[in-house]
Amino acid sequence: MPGNGLLRTKSIEQSIRDTDEPNSKLKKSLGAFDLTVFGVAVVVGAGIFSVAASTAGNMAGPSVSLAFIMAAVTCGLAALCYAEFASTVPVAGSAYTFSYATFGELIAWIIGWDLVLEFAVAASVISKSWSSYLAEVLGLAGADLSPVTTVGPVTVDWGAMFIAGLITVLLVAGTKLSSRVNQVITAIKVTVVLVVIVVGIGYVDSGNYTPFIPPAAPSAGADAGATGLDQSLLSVLFGGAGSTYGMFGLLAAASTVFFAFIGFDIVATAAEETRDPKRDMPRGILGSLVIVTVLYVAVSLVVTGMSHYTTLKDRPDGSSATLATAFADHGVTWVAGFISVAAMIGLMTVVMVLIMGQSRVLFAMSRDGLLPKAASKTSERGTPARATAFVGVVVALVSGLFDTNVLAELVNVGTLFAFAMVSVGVIVLRRTRPDLERGFRTPFVPVVPVLAVLACLWLMINLTVFTWVWFFIWLVLGLAVYFAYGRRHSVLGRRLVEAGREEQPARAR
Repeated sequence: MPGNGLLRTKSIEQSIRDTDEPNSKLKKSLGAFDLTVFGVAVVVGAGIFSVAASTAGNMAGPSVSLAFIMAAVTCGLAALCYAEFASTVPVAGSAYTFSYATFGELIAWIIGWDLVLEFAVAASVISKSWSSYLAEVLGLAGADLSPVTTVGPVTVDWGAMFIAGLITVLLVAGTKLSSRVNQVITAIKVTVVLVVIVVGIGYVDSGNYTPFIPPAAPSAGADAGATGLDQSLLSVLFGGAGSTYGMFGLLAAASTVFFAFIGFDIVATAAEETRDPKRDMPRGILGSLVIVTVLYVAVSLVVTGMSHYTTLKDRPDGSSATLATAFADHGVTWVAGFISVAAMIGLMTVVMVLIMGQSRVLFAMSRDGLLPKAASKTSERGTPARATAFVGVVVALVSGLFDTNVLAELVNVGTLFAFAMVSVGVIVLRRTRPDLERGFRTPFVPVVPVLAVLACLWLMINLTVFTWVWFFIWLVLGLAVYFAYGRRHSVLGRRLVEAGREEQPARAR
């Protein structure tokens, strides 16, 4: 039975019935292969060329490969929970939709608000990264053209705006079309990654793996009167020396490289567009995670084997080491250009899948009335064209006009929070709806979901204090939006009022 007020829940049956509304019906065109490619596409991006090197140099040393495994285990536990929900509730919206069926409207709103943080902000960050690689490629080609220009007092990154706009047009044209483009580009970038790994193995020196976990060192800002906001919450609470090397460094690194895995859960947002979600959703979610984990661990072992971790620290000018840095140390300079071109190509699919995921969450929240209903209208091609266009415009403006570095730090904590809630939701739904037909069942419940929650919380407390401060600010802003608009326009709330089971809140007319 649905609850009242803030805890009112939307039944799974009602969620599925809503997918048949004529004006907001999505076309079912995706299979297991499409979903796996979406997952690989969004996870294998610029991070595979840069995160391993910079994290090894600044936090974990050679043990960065362990950090990737820790992050992957956390994602794997959460993926098992996502697979059960996505196969049971094949509705757009991912964690937002799952939470609505288990925890109620307010928690669902918070999760949806977190997904905005994950997908839209991440898409903006990646769009700006694409523009940076475009600048490198133009420079290598000898072109005197910068993707960043000044218009009066405003600095405009037209490269970031261009890629966000191009991807938005492809997505509006149709999910299947964008899926085909995605498959081609993903095949190219995975091939490039494999080539880089094979070439790099020839330059590996086993001596660079010692010490595997370097002794702890003071944080970079310790001597400059740092406030402690740049330290992990765990090291602050337990009086650690900082998050540079040692065990605290390894744990902080796991929380940092977790960003490289963000997006595998985006597969769940396409559940409503999948032909056979009970079979294909688990395959897409788990298959994509396995593939990217193998690639990340391989890259991290190669880069730390090629260069001693001390040569991979951030430079005095603020630039970070990348996989290209390791090759440059061995005089293999052609790899720098090779990696830049590959990263630019690869980032296109990352932006594509992130915008697609965010538009589906926005579509689901709009269909429920928590956001303006106009965003839930679908086009003749069966795509949420309005929601996609809106997300694309926002991503283009944010990436083109603002510095996204601060926002990027918030993505991890929001995602981990969503993972934890989905994991708890599996336990709740097993108890409240044991009768539901499940295409995939998370094994060893409640052990696996509990482990997933603990792993997520563990990584969360290893994020910086600065990140936590801004996360709470984001949550407060989200609650303000919900009480000002969402609660007053909730479709579920209106249905309960009509059924005489809830008093109608004051509503703007």
